[in-house]
Amino acid sequence: MAKPLLIYLDGNLVPETEAKISVFDHGLLYGDGVFEGIRFYNGRVFRLTEHLNRLYESSKSILLNVPLTFEEMEKATLDTIAANGLRDGYIRLVITRGVGPLGLNPYQCPKASVFVIASSISLYPQEKYDCGLTMVTCATRRPTVAALSPQVKSLNYLNNVMAKIEAIQGGGEEGVMLNEQGYVAECTGDNLFLVKRGEVFTPPISAGGLDGITRRAAMDLLTEMGVRIHEVNMTRHDIFTADECFLTGTAAEVIAAVALDRRLIGDGKPGPLTQKLVAKFKALVNSTGTPVTYPV
Repeated sequence: MAKPLLIYLDGNLVPETEAKISVFDHGLLYGDGVFEGIRFYNGRVFRLTEHLNRLYESSKSILLNVPLTFEEMEKATLDTIAANGLRDGYIRLVITRGVGPLGLNPYQCPKASVFVIASSISLYPQEKYDCGLTMVTCATRRPTVAALSPQVKSLNYLNNVMAKIEAIQGGGEEGVMLNEQGYVAECTGDNLFLVKRGEVFTPPISAGGLDGITRRAAMDLLTEMGVRIHEVNMTRHDIFTADECFLTGTAAEVIAAVALDRRLIGDGKPGPLTQKLVAKFKALVNSTGTPVTYPV
């Protein structure tokens, strides 16, 4: 029987069966809160500082007072990994608005709540990393940037969930989400890249996608490889006619996409540039990051 995970919850490490929040927490009632998903490899947390910076920026954007300093949040994250004895895995770091009376008013919640989960994750089976994902265009659009900045990783992911349902019901593993102008914004949980004639193209952040940390890591690696990258508005036609397509995300890492709406992308197999990038990304994440100090 697997040993129960220890969860960081408001200053304490507690068994997962005891890690509970109130039904009056506004994070549960209204999706009022923010989160980060973070990976760790070989006892090192990949780009932890960048993830925490984004977490605090998301919090500031929605006027959510974080009860921990940056250094305390970093320690809570590292201590949770160490307490569970994990070397490789995934962190879900969540800040909710906290407990308050019924009603939207966030100022009636006296203190935010913080919890950290360190566990394993397998977003797609290995077969999909070997052969590539099939994608479906979703009717559900990304919310307009005038409604909520896509750079805020809020607890309300219903838009993405509904798009994911469409993708699965349409026979795909991932869904391409468009903005209100019909341009590609991102996938339900990943950023999207195309390869054409040896150059790489990706939607600009202004199209409505998240400025992903894995996205930036991939762009850095491509630049080191001497590959030109263009941030441009793109339509489904651009995906249909690309030589290669790959997706990036913390949970998904870097993975090829080989079909959209029953049209093969390129020859319908992971392309050479994608495969080269995957190898370089694996080398990067397994050799860099903030080290975890484990108990002797």
